[in-house]
Amino acid sequence: MTKIRTRIAPAPSGRLHLGTAHTALFNYLFTRHNHGQFILRIDDSDAKRSKKEFEKDILEGLKWLGIEWDEGPDIGGPYGPYLQSQRFDHYQPYLEKLLQSGDAYKCFCTREELAKERQEMFSKKLPPKYSGKCRHLTEEQKKAFIKEGRKPVIRFKVEPQIIAFNDPTHGIIKVNSETIGDFVLARSDSTPLLVFTTTIDDIEMKITHTIRGEDFMNLVPKQILIFKALRIQPPIFGHLQFIYGPDGGKLSKRHGAKSVLEFKEEGYLPGALLTFLAYLSWSYKDNSQLLTKSELIKLFDISHIQTGKPTFDLQKLNYFNAKLIRQTSLKSLLQLIKPFLKYKLPEEKLIKIIPLIQERLIKLADINDLIEYFVILPKVDPKALLAESKLSPAETIKYLQAVIQVLEVTKDLETDLHQLQQQLNLSPRQAFMTLRLAVAGRPATPPLFDVLSILGKNEVVKRLTYVQKTLG
Repeated sequence: MTKIRTRIAPAPSGRLHLGTAHTALFNYLFTRHNHGQFILRIDDSDAKRSKKEFEKDILEGLKWLGIEWDEGPDIGGPYGPYLQSQRFDHYQPYLEKLLQSGDAYKCFCTREELAKERQEMFSKKLPPKYSGKCRHLTEEQKKAFIKEGRKPVIRFKVEPQIIAFNDPTHGIIKVNSETIGDFVLARSDSTPLLVFTTTIDDIEMKITHTIRGEDFMNLVPKQILIFKALRIQPPIFGHLQFIYGPDGGKLSKRHGAKSVLEFKEEGYLPGALLTFLAYLSWSYKDNSQLLTKSELIKLFDISHIQTGKPTFDLQKLNYFNAKLIRQTSLKSLLQLIKPFLKYKLPEEKLIKIIPLIQERLIKLADINDLIEYFVILPKVDPKALLAESKLSPAETIKYLQAVIQVLEVTKDLETDLHQLQQQLNLSPRQAFMTLRLAVAGRPATPPLFDVLSILGKNEVVKRLTYVQKTLG
């Protein structure tokens, strides 16, 4: 049985975005599930758009997600190089072979002539395609064109036929070659086009399955013709749907989409993003379940890939991330949080605080807002505080002073403050929401007595004294 080999071939013209990560994940899961090999190839053939910084971002983003490759530009392999810019000498022999077999030919048509042809076809309401008029040029005609200074492109000769392939996610697809026309394999400067380079790279790297975005589906009939002409069995071609925003448009920054490493920088965990990306186009019996990478590999079935529009739902990603944070051990969470901390806190204090806020964390970067009042004297809104105390400013000051007195002598703060609340004939909300607003400056915090304990007597007294002055 042939060993499964898949690949991802991103162009380093931008940061690693969710669409590429989504495609990489599905190749990776399919390969690992079937004990195959996953290859990373960088399509940096466009020197103007390709940048090393983006190549680095792609590699770093995939590694952070936990998508490891068996062969690639950083680790090498038996079928390298894995940078397309270093593979140009690999393509010429195949072009020569197709020219010699008569499956390809040199086309000397100028841009103006091609534009005129297209316009004529549009006027006749025909699909625009090359007429093939350079197919049968004589040697004398070719020499005359070369003498004029014309530099030919190389075109593939497409004969009338039905081209069919079985896409694992879309089923059998048939295309009439009459709609394609003789397509260009290499430009007039001899640089081959994507349809040719990706075909030859897949041949030389022995790729068995090509899983990619649906925008590449129109390349498949042309690639199949090239494989057939070279007498090589084509891989199985599978295509994933684009990711869409909630409004039905293609996913973009306006929907909250970011590059993969931007999600990392905001405090998302790779395990949460992996599960989220998997569920975008793959069904499982319970799509609310957070799965580990090992579980995703074990459960993955390519036949369960969905053909509906996968929709980016930030709330669902947040749900998975918050769930994973809650499942993370205190020791691990402490280390994960440290790079996001803007405030200096002793580790022993953080160890006390984190269990109190762990249930409230959605992203790791949220830590600063949730612990701010443990570090900085909060701004207290007198109106909000008096609205909760339902007392006059003077009576509220008197209550806070009574709390200070309890703090100075108590050995059981919770019991003594409940007794004070009852003695002053205050409701629990009156007493303790007033106290929460006074020490934390916000109505929602972890359990009040845990907050008071972590702040310590001196800090609580300091804050209550400050609020008294504000009310006075």
